[in-house]
Amino acid sequence: MRRAVLFVSLLVFGSALWMAFTGAWPWTRLQEASPIIVTRAYRIGADTLRSGETLGALFNRQGVASFDLVGLARTVGLDPRRLKAGLVFSFRKATDETEPSEITVRTGLGERLRFSRQLDSWGAVREPIRWTREVVRLDGQIRTSLYDALDESVPDDLLDRGERIRLAWDLADVYAWSLDFTRDIQPGDDFAVLVEREVSEEGEIRFGRVLAAALGTGGKQLTAFRFEEEGKEKFYDALGNSLKGAFLQAPVQFRRISSNFSRTRFHPILRRVRPHTGTDYSAAAGTPVMAAGDGTVARAGWLSGYGIVVEIRHRNGILTRYAHLRGTAKGVRSGVRVSQSDIIGYVGSTGLSTSAHLHYEFLVNGVPRDARRMRNDGGTPVPSPLRPAFELERDRLSRLLAAGSRPASLTRRGD
Repeated sequence: MRRAVLFVSLLVFGSALWMAFTGAWPWTRLQEASPIIVTRAYRIGADTLRSGETLGALFNRQGVASFDLVGLARTVGLDPRRLKAGLVFSFRKATDETEPSEITVRTGLGERLRFSRQLDSWGAVREPIRWTREVVRLDGQIRTSLYDALDESVPDDLLDRGERIRLAWDLADVYAWSLDFTRDIQPGDDFAVLVEREVSEEGEIRFGRVLAAALGTGGKQLTAFRFEEEGKEKFYDALGNSLKGAFLQAPVQFRRISSNFSRTRFHPILRRVRPHTGTDYSAAAGTPVMAAGDGTVARAGWLSGYGIVVEIRHRNGILTRYAHLRGTAKGVRSGVRVSQSDIIGYVGSTGLSTSAHLHYEFLVNGVPRDARRMRNDGGTPVPSPLRPAFELERDRLSRLLAAGSRPASLTRRGD
């Protein structure tokens, strides 16, 4: 037996030696790949449109002088007269040439413009920037403010600081009719929110929309669900009641109350006790001031100690007053109709004022009332024919809100 095994082994080894020397392999040899030869090397550089500079000057600096690129830009809708300083152009040049063969520029979040040269002729095309959209769940606990809570719970690689600020503002907008974030939110309150997060093919990240939210405050759970009704997207609670009320809880965003409605308040300038018939919101000078509700501008201009004011007349004998403004918004004047959340002016310190703030008054038939204690009637509920569709969407969003406890991507789809 051992002799047979030894004989077979010697036979195999001898056959292998014979095939190695003669090249008579029983299988096809792998062919060596041909070497890749780079015939032309390229380099890519960037140049920025400077303040006061023309597009032609930038092109000339990059050696593009053989034709009218500015004219070509116009043919694809790029108006050289409206370009802002800081726009970055990318130039692709062969190392043995002084003139680029390709120029690209981002003309917007969703588009780039590409110029390409073939021999002595140039062409230009608009290219869409693909964004991928995903639904992300975020949650956290509020210790000091909504800003800080989002900073603590949302990492930069999910949403950068600028996008977190946008999210905070939009989330405040969702609850603008039911919550005053300067008064109603307390340390220990918690939140969960579903948002759209969009990522471009170039790696940019932006916040899309709030889809749903749940805010636990004062022992209550306040939910909000985005739902499209007759082409418009609105927010409803779990029962299908609109979150939109007749008046905003506050006409400025992310501020603090520096003085409440009071019948006996010590005036810091007049140095005597007198009624304070409104609410003072401390905010940075220039902060936009919004109309608390739909109405008609009754006054826009200077009013004694109030400084620059805007007064809006609403239904049912209600008038709202916005005082100590730095100025009014463009087009805001007596007799003009405004809608809820329209910007009507900007926080200032005009009149009898010691610092930048908004003095906001709510008058019913000429009598000042504490706006924060007034009943705020909500909007209409989901129409009956749309009720089944709303309930399906509400249930879907509720399941996503309940999924997990840390920032997580829940769905993903192309834009």
